[in-house]
Amino acid sequence: MATLTDARRVVVKIGSALLVDRKTGALRAAWLQSLAADVAELKARGADVILVSSGSIALGRGVLKLGEAALPLEQSQAAASVGQIRLARAYEEALAPHQITTGQVLVTLEDSADRRRYLNSRATLSTLLSLGVVPIVNENDTVATDEIRYGDNDRLAAQVAVTVGADLLVLLSDVDGLYTANPVSDPTARRLPVIDAITPEIEAMAGDAGSGLSKGGMKTKVLAAKTATGAGCAMLIGEGAGLHPLRALRDGANSTVFTPQLDPHAARKRWIAAMKPQGTVFVDDGAARALDSGKSLLPAGLARVSGAFGRGDPVTICSAQGRALGQGLSRYTAEEARRIAGHRSDEIEGLLGYPGRAVLIHRDDMAL
Repeated sequence: MATLTDARRVVVKIGSALLVDRKTGALRAAWLQSLAADVAELKARGADVILVSSGSIALGRGVLKLGEAALPLEQSQAAASVGQIRLARAYEEALAPHQITTGQVLVTLEDSADRRRYLNSRATLSTLLSLGVVPIVNENDTVATDEIRYGDNDRLAAQVAVTVGADLLVLLSDVDGLYTANPVSDPTARRLPVIDAITPEIEAMAGDAGSGLSKGGMKTKVLAAKTATGAGCAMLIGEGAGLHPLRALRDGANSTVFTPQLDPHAARKRWIAAMKPQGTVFVDDGAARALDSGKSLLPAGLARVSGAFGRGDPVTICSAQGRALGQGLSRYTAEEARRIAGHRSDEIEGLLGYPGRAVLIHRDDMAL
């Protein structure tokens, strides 16, 4: 199981209550600088890091002096608009002294549910990580409607972790783990350090209430754990209010760890293999050998296409002789694939009239 000491790809979710002072509505700058130093330590040992950050609404409502009472939807969206630009700038300024470039990615849960948008999100995040960037991901709260609700970023962080194939998800919160009961009201409550299976009893232990400016509750964290661990990603819940929260967790601070059942790579391959194919792509002998050695499928290796499928749909991959080689998610529609079959990637724009992806099916979207 991946830990903060050895994880190769880490997603960290940061709650509003950690980032924004609940009394003043101001950014906790010293805390953010300490988090940036922790991220730099992870990057220095070779880990990819993505930050899923709440805080845009909390920051914006402070600037707009909207108080702490529940906001109507239009005021939440307005606060998010004002706060988002400040949130992005704060992360950029905190990480820049460590020579770390940041990028902003605004998404909704629908970006994970729709396969076409899922592929777009995955490709963007994967490219950012390959370039050494730390993406700052947030819900697109300026236009979201029912997405602006309690606990959403816990689930969003889990979806991001699944999308990028992370092996560790860290939820930084105002609690140091999952307890058998509410520790505030029940002195006999015990923290559970490790959870190997999310049973109905474990789910029943999770409460619903959020705290202060944070919309998250333990219930949504357990739901996030089900998503993450089911895709092979370990998940850790830890108290994050102190300085250097990731360093503290690495060094043994209290937490609850949910263990995965599979590694992320195997879980993703199983998910792709279980989909119902919408068509078939036939590849030449050279492409078949390339796939066998772990390469992606390029348009140049495509011999012909059968069926009608859309971008992001699962397709069967066959040899030119009709032998099934596996299954994958196509980055082109069937019609587009027919037009670019047998052509080099640098010819795609001329053939389609617009730029396209260099690969037809990426190796990470393929189960052979």
